[in-house]
Amino acid sequence: MVLLSGEWLGSVAVAVVIFLLLVDLMHRRVRWAARYPPGPTPLPGLGNLLQLDFQDLPRSMGQLRRRYGNVFSLQMAWTPTVVLNGLAAVREALVEQSEDTSDRPPSPSYEHLGFGPRSEGVILARYGHAWREQRRFSVSTMRNFGLGKKSLEQWVTEEASCLCAAFTAQDGSPFRPKELLNKAVSNVISSLIYARRFEYDDPRFLKIIGFVEASVKEDSGFFREVLNEIPVLRKIPGLADRLFPGQKTFMTMLDELISEHRMTWEPGQPRDLTDTFLDEVEKAKGNPESTFNNANLRMVVIDLFTAGMVTTSTTLAWALLLMILHPDMQRRVQQEIDEVIGQSRPPEMADQAHMPYTMAVIHEVQRFGDIVPLGVPHMTSRDTEVQGYRIPKGTVLLTNLSSVLKDESCWKKPLRFYPEHFLDNQGRFVKKEAFMPFSAGRRVCLGEPLARMELFLFFTCLLQRFSFSVPAGQPRPSDHAEVASLAIPAPYQLCAVSR
Repeated sequence: MVLLSGEWLGSVAVAVVIFLLLVDLMHRRVRWAARYPPGPTPLPGLGNLLQLDFQDLPRSMGQLRRRYGNVFSLQMAWTPTVVLNGLAAVREALVEQSEDTSDRPPSPSYEHLGFGPRSEGVILARYGHAWREQRRFSVSTMRNFGLGKKSLEQWVTEEASCLCAAFTAQDGSPFRPKELLNKAVSNVISSLIYARRFEYDDPRFLKIIGFVEASVKEDSGFFREVLNEIPVLRKIPGLADRLFPGQKTFMTMLDELISEHRMTWEPGQPRDLTDTFLDEVEKAKGNPESTFNNANLRMVVIDLFTAGMVTTSTTLAWALLLMILHPDMQRRVQQEIDEVIGQSRPPEMADQAHMPYTMAVIHEVQRFGDIVPLGVPHMTSRDTEVQGYRIPKGTVLLTNLSSVLKDESCWKKPLRFYPEHFLDNQGRFVKKEAFMPFSAGRRVCLGEPLARMELFLFFTCLLQRFSFSVPAGQPRPSDHAEVASLAIPAPYQLCAVSR
């Protein structure tokens, strides 16, 4: 009896192995298609997962690019993936073939947060009706509440004044600026979403910011990828909660804020984006095709809050770091501020046209900082071609934006901080085609106009009011990034001395 049981188990094990190998072969068949991009040989079941460094994916992609070229393939477990490198390949895919490449891959690991067929938010929404409806709503609502107008510019200017006051309170002593930058940028997003700002020492505000940063860290790494590629693992009780506690807590706090907001909501009299969304939910009752529902409200809010806070504050952290590392450039920016704006009034967006060097520095900060090196994954919605390679429908596309922002054929000194990249021979500001920190095409970052406003007004306000330096006795900070899903400068301190 024991022998028979052992034989039965052995037969089952062999059958399971054969089944898994057949499934693996089925998913690999795309690699044998004509003109499919080359790439490293995948392992059974895991594909190329073990061949990538998820703590520094851009470096891994760079190594593979040198071996296989600007368009190469990977197998992420059973998911076929193509990585695009260099301006020509990325532009062809995202701009010239945008109708075929604007879909998003499914993200099973997000389902524990509430993502579903009708609650995908904006960033991760599949290309189609849901994405169009939510993107149109988000863009028009931000515009209605001041984006591109003096009203929102005034919000940012007032928040910049609060930020400067917080810097002044440091009294010239060494401090880490990232926390204060997070608070200032978060308040701008909060003004749009909730029509309110938080005091910098508000305990709830501090918790929200802390959990946003924790959720960003949880959003990258090997376990996230494995959970996406092998969804059955999500059935393990409590696994997702243990792997992503920051995201779960952040969602809970946002739910509380939305519930409080709903209590004071008056239909037809929107104060902010949340009120406007609630109005749309009322209008959409009885319409099964509408994506305006309570679940999607959470997703839209988390998209705007997370993306809006983290990327802009990180870019500003890069800006201040690079100013203390390049004091001559800092002085030149301050000279231009003094000549164009002076000390008697705050900066305005209209000043940009008269400040070519400052604009060049801000753009070079974004290029050099390269904070979203691999962008957000795309997916082909039909068979397409890029650079002569055939890419089948349903293939995930990773756009290596870092390879564009630091392309040796596009930039004179791609690995150095060099504002002259954005100046012509007459010293006039010039924006280059290879400048795409916000990605490109139909899925270009919807918050780009807001980010550009914040970067200019916060940066010029700070440089107008302070001179920044490396604290006496401290070593010179590094300009090398800590890379996961975002490229963040290593923690550093500076001194802010009033001018």
